[in-house]
Amino acid sequence: MFKSRKYFIFATLTSLSLIFSACGSASTETAIQTAVAETVAAQNTNQPTLTPEATLIPTQTPYQLPTAIVSTPTTSISSTNSGGASKAECASASLQDENIVDGTIFKPGEVFTKTWYITNTSNCVWDTSYKIVFWDGNVLGGGYVYNLPQVTGPGQTIPIPLVLTAPTADGTYRSAWKLQTPDGINFGVGYLNAAFYTEIVVSSAEKPEFAVTNVELYVTRDPLQGCQPANITYTAYVTFTTNGPLEFTFRWQQQDGNNSGPQKVKVTSATKKTFTRVWKIGRAASQNDNRWFQIVLLDPVYKEYPIVGFSFFCP
Repeated sequence: MFKSRKYFIFATLTSLSLIFSACGSASTETAIQTAVAETVAAQNTNQPTLTPEATLIPTQTPYQLPTAIVSTPTTSISSTNSGGASKAECASASLQDENIVDGTIFKPGEVFTKTWYITNTSNCVWDTSYKIVFWDGNVLGGGYVYNLPQVTGPGQTIPIPLVLTAPTADGTYRSAWKLQTPDGINFGVGYLNAAFYTEIVVSSAEKPEFAVTNVELYVTRDPLQGCQPANITYTAYVTFTTNGPLEFTFRWQQQDGNNSGPQKVKVTSATKKTFTRVWKIGRAASQNDNRWFQIVLLDPVYKEYPIVGFSFFCP
């Protein structure tokens, strides 16, 4: 394209030179120069302007935050955290077991760990902002307030161990405790919200008088109702509590005279020990409510405990 343009300008100038040479004057030369300049200007005007292409700067796609995943709980559970609002329905518990029986004998100043096993019977999650608070009796050398040792969900059982110290003076001591929600609601165990406690005996005697401190007797029936099968089974359960290592002897007695022989028992520490005895009654037996079981302690001391009666009726 540039080559053809040069030829066009050259031809034009040549023609003009021939024409004006015939005239042979200065004005003619000036006219020629003017014409050439106008011709070149006209050509440049018709020529398109070349504009450099713009450089494209790549842009980065903005980072997109991931959508939050929200899980929906399958059950509705209240939760109380420190700083959050607690609810009265979270204050519900039951005592399942304990490790040191009431009446256990300790030496003055002896350190021991009492553990209660408590179940969360509410629909709340107990966190560690819940507290164990001294309620009544003797604090037994411990603190007055402790934090719950671990998070406990509904239906779960938590061990609550407290390191305590027996007083230095002989006597019987009781230390009662309760739980507390983060907003200060005190609660115990069972439907009465009773305090859970330990009761100990301090003795400075070289050889304390260990003994059976309690006997509990109750009777169950199988089946609970009706008179099938032919024999109805009554089972008696007796639990002995001792305050230390002990050997003792007891006997079962029952209303029909079918008593047991002497039962010897040996325990190596303060404890609870349970025994059972079965009495089967046939459908044809007389129906009344005067049958009973009884426990008689024979050694180291003789003691008759109250009878526990039961009824037998088959309508």
